[in-house]
Amino acid sequence: MSVRVRRVYEPPEPDDGVRVLVDRLWPRGLAKDAARVDEWPKALTPSTELRRWYHADDRPYDEFRERFEAELAAPEAAELLEHVRGLAGKGPVTLLTASKSPETSHAEVLARLLDG
Repeated sequence: MSVRVRRVYEPPEPDDGVRVLVDRLWPRGLAKDAARVDEWPKALTPSTELRRWYHADDRPYDEFRERFEAELAAPEAAELLEHVRGLAGKGPVTLLTASKSPETSHAEVLARLLDG
């Protein structure tokens, strides 16, 4: 499987494959046609409560990852995760996020779960 994480503000590349926005909110200042998003599974994103918890102070990424993985066990999220895993089984998938630090974001957690 080929799953990678990119910032949604970066221009699309030919080898992106299916482009999946994994943020709950649409990225500020980005036109929908410029983003070239193929899918936007909002239920595959951290809850508002978890997102606020993580961004308050200096919360440890490992604890965020564990809490997010627990949220992903919910039926709707688990179904969407399997759907994206199926897409990745057919070709490249690019998870898109507006996060300034994608390597310590929920998108990286999803990429690891999808590749694993």
